[in-house]
Amino acid sequence: MKTREEKMNKTILLLACLLGLVACSSQYIMSTKDGKMITSDSKPKLDKTTGMYLYYDEDGREVMIKQEDVTQIIER
Repeated sequence: MKTREEKMNKTILLLACLLGLVACSSQYIMSTKDGKMITSDSKPKLDKTTGMYLYYDEDGREVMIKQEDVTQIIER
């Protein structure tokens, strides 16, 4: 039978592993026609009706950029 301490250690290890997985979420880098490199914490989504990419910046703010201004999107 496992002691309470062993169960607690396994629980802490499991939580640390889960937090590690969350921290490994992908970032995306968009390059623009004017040479800027924009980092996004979420995958940019294209709104076909407006022709704009919607993404969230590093501060969590929602931002839009014209599709025609973006030359490349890379997952980091």
